Amino acid sequence: MADQTLSVSQQPTLKERAVDEIKRLLVIFLYLWVVFGMLSIHSSLVLSQRHLDFAEHTLAIVNAFVFAKVLVIGEHFRLGTRFDNKPLIYSILHKCFVFTLLFIGFHVIESVIIGMWHGETLIHSLPPMFGWSPKGVLAAGILGFVLLLPFFAFREIVRVVGRKEMRILLFERRNMDLKLKSDLTVR
Repeated sequence: MADQTLSVSQQPTLKERAVDEIKRLLVIFLYLWVVFGMLSIHSSLVLSQRHLDFAEHTLAIVNAFVFAKVLVIGEHFRLGTRFDNKPLIYSILHKCFVFTLLFIGFHVIESVIIGMWHGETLIHSLPPMFGWSPKGVLAAGILGFVLLLPFFAFREIVRVVGRKEMRILLFERRNMDLKLKSDLTVR
């Protein structure tokens, strides 16, 4: 009976869970905003050489928020967890693959909704990279996969090592003589 009351008191409240979810969303948003912002800068530079400079930098913020929410929802439904008990490389690569497919799917849906909102047909609303070109889909998929690699690598390492231990490794001064394992167990 004592264990039951102890476990009930340790469960996070609704407010604590909401704050944790908002923090997760913010971290994901910031990472994706940097990625999409860099892609927007590159696209803007390329297009300005042809005098076609479009102001798509605000779309980087919107896309970062939308895709961050998609990622949080995908994680909530435990997408990509098939290899969580295998070596980390399998889990990292699998999550990159699953979420790349998810992002491409949502990008298509987003483009179709925006296009149809502006009165275009379904075919004309598809993103240019899907213009009947398997190369475009493959290039977008590879780009998305590679951009997600550092994100999921870091997240999987944190999942295995632990948040507190990772915070110690990243933000606290350590004695260089200690090995990683002993440094983490000292605290």
